[in-house]
Amino acid sequence: MADKEPYATEEEFKKRVVHYPDVPLTELVPGSTSHLVVGQRILVSFLTMPANSYFPPHRHEAEQIMTVLEGYVDEIIEGKLYSAKKGDVLILPSNIEHGAYIGEVDCRVIDIFSPPREDYLEKLKKTLEKAAK
Repeated sequence: MADKEPYATEEEFKKRVVHYPDVPLTELVPGSTSHLVVGQRILVSFLTMPANSYFPPHRHEAEQIMTVLEGYVDEIIEGKLYSAKKGDVLILPSNIEHGAYIGEVDCRVIDIFSPPREDYLEKLKKTLEKAAK
């Protein structure tokens, strides 16, 4: 095998790599918490929604792609239910009304938002300020 490229310095590594479990949890709605990782034009949410919880229908400018990692969710999209289980990916265009009912087990998802959601950025800012105290 040919020689590999040199490894990044520790400083370079810290600019490009985040260990998401080390990111403080941010509460998005009561009981549902997420590790939020933000780039320039994208936000990734490592979200855990507790069993039997509810995300009220809402809209946001950001396009959203949700991947179900564990559990299941009845996603409300424009007034209809879409049952999604582990491995399913939901594609939610900008400004579409959606919400969710969580089943009898916790549901873990990865949500990707582009552009980053301003309300989540504000919640993350408050979480980081509390963690710094």
